[in-house]
Amino acid sequence: MMGAHSIKYFLLMSLENIISKSIKDNNNPIGFDVFMNLALYHQEFGYYRSNKKIFGHMGDFITSPEVSDLFGFSLAKQCKQVLNGRNILEFGAGSGILAAQILFELGRMESLPKKYFIIELSSQLRQTQKETIKKVLPEVFDRIEWLTKLPKNFKGVVIANEVLDAFPVKRITFSKGSFYELGVDFKGGDFNWERIQEPLTHLNIPDSIDFQEGYTTEINIQSGAWIKSLYDLMIDGTVLLIDYGMTEAEYFHPQRNQGTLKCFSNHKSSDNPFIHIGKQDITASVNFSNIASIAKESGFKVSGYTTQSMFLISLGIDNYLKNEENEEKKVKIAQEIKQLVLPGTMGEVFKVMALSKKQSVKLEGFKELDLTNRL
Repeated sequence: MMGAHSIKYFLLMSLENIISKSIKDNNNPIGFDVFMNLALYHQEFGYYRSNKKIFGHMGDFITSPEVSDLFGFSLAKQCKQVLNGRNILEFGAGSGILAAQILFELGRMESLPKKYFIIELSSQLRQTQKETIKKVLPEVFDRIEWLTKLPKNFKGVVIANEVLDAFPVKRITFSKGSFYELGVDFKGGDFNWERIQEPLTHLNIPDSIDFQEGYTTEINIQSGAWIKSLYDLMIDGTVLLIDYGMTEAEYFHPQRNQGTLKCFSNHKSSDNPFIHIGKQDITASVNFSNIASIAKESGFKVSGYTTQSMFLISLGIDNYLKNEENEEKKVKIAQEIKQLVLPGTMGEVFKVMALSKKQSVKLEGFKELDLTNRL
């Protein structure tokens, strides 16, 4: 049982108190990116540092690898095309299920990577990943290495599934011809939005768009430095980015006047980041045109951009259904494929982008439909 001193300490050390204190110490509102970073990644109380079950049907949201093994099996086919016995590096491997799927299928195709590196900052998730992979693939466990920082002189395939959408973003709003940052203040015992008075300059937002008064959106500044760091760590290979997002024209559409910010808890979404702090996911869609632009500036070639649906179809996901003889399993596989590829589910919302460095192979995942020219 907690003593009075422990309860007092716990209350003082809640995430809400830590964030409100940082606002007070700042003597001004803090940027939403600072708030989001604390809410998701605070070392002790952040959402991704907690013991809470995050992924899957029993968690807060479901990712494509949690829907079906066929997602990872298909991705393995794309990896095989450019791997040639080199390495795989996965960022933020979640429950570890995608790594297990990819390694299983690559093993079946006799194309295992030399090493499968995972960068995971959460010790809790690292442990979950180890348990997941060891349980299903003990025979390849020694090929996996967990890292806490970027490797050097990397050759092979980099995988980032639902990584970019978890980067802390700045929230901005349009007023009287300029964009202003929406900071986070703490007044009357509540967190609230507070416009920071100086207008923002040098934003990577097209001048051609006629924004209406009060138009609000998000910008992901941190993704630029991350893309550049990927280019620097690679000697050669391909980066596969899989995330929900859209082109610039869609991202800044006039009807999307409240941005893309979403929070997830128990498979329910809201647009209020100031509740359940540290206990809900906070995310924003990816502006893939911006990512492509940064990638090209860094030196990457954008070697493919398409919907998750067409990426999986290009890699022959339907063959798993055709080759299954068991009727019961066939029904299950059909349902899983529908969830992964249909427009009303994950198929159109999620996009796949490939960035290449010193790699000239025409990637199979984009053979049916390549939307790079729309970026």
